[in-house]
Amino acid sequence: MTERIVVVGAALLDAGRLLAARRSAPPELAGRWELPGGKVERGEAPEAALVRELREELGIEAETVGRVPGEWPLRPPYVLQVWTARLRPDSAAPEPLQDHDELRWLTPAEIWDVDWLDQDVPAVRETLSGLATGTY
Repeated sequence: MTERIVVVGAALLDAGRLLAARRSAPPELAGRWELPGGKVERGEAPEAALVRELREELGIEAETVGRVPGEWPLRPPYVLQVWTARLRPDSAAPEPLQDHDELRWLTPAEIWDVDWLDQDVPAVRETLSGLATGTY
């Protein structure tokens, strides 16, 4: 059996808004929106990977808050796990530094205004559900 590789995504929340990042690469994903994040390296905790990826991709200092229930298959052997996160008080504002060309803070009413990557849709739905119930 092939070892699965965890990809962490950030449901980065600020004042009830969710950060969406538009992909600029690879070409087959360009123009679609996702929760920012990336692969967990061998021996790295998922939460630490998420903080590292957000620093690399967006130039921010963030902290994880809690895991969004569920796990979503990507192309084998990858699976997506999502954590809610928030900016640390000393963080710069997020900027699209790597693999993204635009960022957008979305209110719950605006969540579906962007063209999410198919594999991120269930995670976004779960996050939205948590926002609606006050879980996050």
